[in-house]
Amino acid sequence: MKCEPTTLPEVLLVTPRVFEDPRGFFMETFSERRYAECGIRGPFVQDNYSHSRAGILRGLHFQLHHPQAKLVSVIWGEIFDVAVDVRVGSPTFGQWVGQILSDRNRCQLFVPPGFAHGFCVLSDKADVMYKCTDYYHPQDDRGLLWSDPDIAITWPVASPLVSEKDARYCPLREIPRDQLPRV
Repeated sequence: MKCEPTTLPEVLLVTPRVFEDPRGFFMETFSERRYAECGIRGPFVQDNYSHSRAGILRGLHFQLHHPQAKLVSVIWGEIFDVAVDVRVGSPTFGQWVGQILSDRNRCQLFVPPGFAHGFCVLSDKADVMYKCTDYYHPQDDRGLLWSDPDIAITWPVASPLVSEKDARYCPLREIPRDQLPRV
């Protein structure tokens, strides 16, 4: 397994070892000991599964009082996965990183607590699995506008389909600082 920091050093790109032969392939998608050695620590308490079609954009989501780290994998298809540092007091506050994750590259993205997370689908469809270090708390659900002009994420889809809820989120500069996580 290879574990590399991205341009936001706390966000990690994981490339698992894959054993392929004429029958197919085998890979470990998570091993507590091995992932902890590269800085990915749980405990992971919830697994989520998302199925989306081409052009769908989900996010950018975070939880304030119950922050979740996420380990994101693509089972089928291809996505552009994004993490934005929304931690007040962080030297990388308001910065983003994006990675292509797919069933072909089999990479994973580790998104630490205090980061907003989202993705858009680049293939006809995508099945995304992600492990979380805390449970989903609907009353704690927060978000950041996916098209925030100050953050200026370079989404690789021209006119994404976004949920009504995600479309109503504010740009980062309009979110009161007490409604954002802290370092």
